[in-house]
Amino acid sequence: MNDNLLEVREIAGGYGDLRVLWDVSLTVQAGKATVLLGRNGAGKSTLLFTIAGLLRPASGSIHFRGQEITKSAPAHRTRMGIGFVQENKRVFKRRTVEQNLQLGGHTMPRKQVKPACEAAYDRFPILGKRRKQLAGALSGGQQQMLAIAQALMPGPTLLMLDEPSAGLAPVIVQEVLEAVTALKASGLGILLVEQLVDQALSVADHVAVMEHGRVVSRSDGAAPDLETLRDIYLGRSAAAADAP
Repeated sequence: MNDNLLEVREIAGGYGDLRVLWDVSLTVQAGKATVLLGRNGAGKSTLLFTIAGLLRPASGSIHFRGQEITKSAPAHRTRMGIGFVQENKRVFKRRTVEQNLQLGGHTMPRKQVKPACEAAYDRFPILGKRRKQLAGALSGGQQQMLAIAQALMPGPTLLMLDEPSAGLAPVIVQEVLEAVTALKASGLGILLVEQLVDQALSVADHVAVMEHGRVVSRSDGAAPDLETLRDIYLGRSAAAADAP
């Protein structure tokens, strides 16, 4: 029985004629976290954008909950259950916390939006206390929580997070990772891109390491090939010599 929630099969693509991804394959399971590691420019964010439907792959396929979605529109993928938290706390800073959540629920039936907002406040109590406050007035950590809550509004079964720790103090990073752990425990599949290796490995069930648009190492649990990681982050990866 195939228990994969998401299957990315030999995806190649990028930005127009600029090829960034080369035959990338990975999986995410329900209630598990797949962590994607690699230096800046390795193609990690490009892969998330491709899974979300914001970029069209040149070849390969993407399957979600047993259905191929390679050519599906981003809104359709959201309705199917893919949530995406982009890097740099992408919230509407001139709108209130509650308005941001409502915008996150724009694909939902109207009668479900208010209960979903209340569920967000239960999950992140600080947002409930600040529901009438402009998002731009929140701290960086609170904005990241809001971005996650916004992505959770439609009730996704897969949540993709791109560098959720960026620009946050260590104590706030820990809070974000605790939230990720709780979401995983609730049954969500998590695909996490993160530069803080130790922190990312603390929530990982599966690890994929990327270099120059390729997956060069895989492991189960929080024990990737440390030699490969060291080579990649110090710029000595053999994959670099093989990349076109």
